[in-house]
Amino acid sequence: MTSPARKHFQKVTAAQAAGATPEGQVQTGDQYELHAAALYEARRTLKGIKSVKAKIEKKRELLPEFDSYIAGVLEAGNGAQDDVLMTVLVWRIDVGDLPGALDIAEYAMQHDLQTPDRYERDTASLIAEEIADQALRMLAEEGADAPALVEILARTAQITAEHDMHDEIRAKLHKALGYAHRDAGSLQFALEDLQLALSLNERVGVKKDIEKLERELKNAAQGESAQG
Repeated sequence: MTSPARKHFQKVTAAQAAGATPEGQVQTGDQYELHAAALYEARRTLKGIKSVKAKIEKKRELLPEFDSYIAGVLEAGNGAQDDVLMTVLVWRIDVGDLPGALDIAEYAMQHDLQTPDRYERDTASLIAEEIADQALRMLAEEGADAPALVEILARTAQITAEHDMHDEIRAKLHKALGYAHRDAGSLQFALEDLQLALSLNERVGVKKDIEKLERELKNAAQGESAQG
């Protein structure tokens, strides 16, 4: 367990190194090298785990060791290419820490950071698709916090809006946002996002949900008219 004093030192020195490395160059510094080595060992450990669920739990266990470093980079970084930062972004999505992932995502998009080669997708596409997939899994669980997921997905759509990506990925993002709106009780917003998803990908799988929302909204409007 890292002590509070050690965490503070990691954050300060990471911030200093990040602030001293120009945008577009590869991140350097003692803290980067230490955390890159720790990440290498963590990935070796994960490679030996077959169960996806167990891998996620191991990532959840490992992630706090990188928190101080990440905080320092986000606080003072100039946008140097940083594979530790970008890997932690993906891991935070994997464990369901979507707000924490988006804090990194916004920084990454602002500075045009690239994902490590093993992820085989550009940053905007990875952020949009992975957050959409995770949100859809969360919405399928009992007791999902739909209003919080609306905020997360809307924030994801906003920071990736100007970046080119396959229509299928953006469709999935708006499908997730539509379902989150629906579960949060915002049926009109849900309908609009699902219609947008369908316009981007006709096989996105939302046609019946659109029809159901249209009926519900029509019935609600008729009920209000009858009362008025």
